[in-house]
Amino acid sequence: MRAWQFKHGDRIASLKIVQRPSRDPGPGEVRVAVRAVSLNYRDLMAVNGLYPVRVEHPVIAASDSAGEVVAVGAGVTAFKPGDRVANTFFQDYVDGRQTPTKSLHSFGGGIDGVLAEELVLPERCFAKLPQDMDYVEGSTLTCAGVTAWNAMFAIANLQPGARVLLLGTGGVSIWGLQIAKAAGIEALITSSSDEKLAKAKTLGATHTINYRSTPEWQHEVLRLTGGEGVDLVLEVGGEGTLSRSVASARFGGVVALIGGVSGFGTDPNFSPMSLIIGAKRMEGVYVGSAEMLEKLSRFVGLTGIRPVVDKVFAFDEAPDAYRHLESGRHFGKVSIRVGA
Repeated sequence: MRAWQFKHGDRIASLKIVQRPSRDPGPGEVRVAVRAVSLNYRDLMAVNGLYPVRVEHPVIAASDSAGEVVAVGAGVTAFKPGDRVANTFFQDYVDGRQTPTKSLHSFGGGIDGVLAEELVLPERCFAKLPQDMDYVEGSTLTCAGVTAWNAMFAIANLQPGARVLLLGTGGVSIWGLQIAKAAGIEALITSSSDEKLAKAKTLGATHTINYRSTPEWQHEVLRLTGGEGVDLVLEVGGEGTLSRSVASARFGGVVALIGGVSGFGTDPNFSPMSLIIGAKRMEGVYVGSAEMLEKLSRFVGLTGIRPVVDKVFAFDEAPDAYRHLESGRHFGKVSIRVGA
């Protein structure tokens, strides 16, 4: 079977198709014909050598896929041939408290990823897709969808009527917006593009802020919330946004640290005292568990959410998909179609 392989730090141009041997599933394993893969900013970090988990040998790229079960090994009870599934982000994080051991093996990071024509993995590494969701949409659940779900419900315990601030219009933020709309949560979102903000409005954003025309956007967040601030900020920016995110959170609110699109340098305007005097909490989010993926899938099936996919590339165009993601022009997810 064909797969796209990369070596950490060798850049997008180093992505190449390789032939890997196919194999039958062993006991407890499931064989899946991959139909679609979606990219995350984390995948760019990996090829550019910026991801904190790295190995020296080449690995298959990407962490998020959806496909069809074609065979199961002895003892498998959760799936049968014909089932439509998405894979988990971690090989071993099934449920409960996240630990270093559970988080050790992430697909497309320290171990082979999913940008391949087929996968053979333990059954704990898959969850069923919502019935009406196609494979391209389903491939967006694994990382971006679960990360937003984890931050909003497992970490911040948001309830209907709460407020969430979403930075930018990438995969996690748009997933957060769609989940918020479906759950009765008020969503504020930022972007440098009025066109993207208009799209966010159609998806249910209550308030939009252009951070180019309003660089001190934390003041606008406070104005729009009557001076109170939001219950949760999905902080995907990093350097240059952290202090503003903390200022945007209400007294006792949460800032969920998800990514570092603008880098991971020190924000000279951030002071830990801003957390103390506001009784605010800052917590890192490292995707989530298989149980969270299953909960998200059920929620999406019940609410009818259709994930936003910006553009779909052919399997042979995978490097172009990476470049499109790197350009920042996307709104929502960038995906790659695999197989039939």
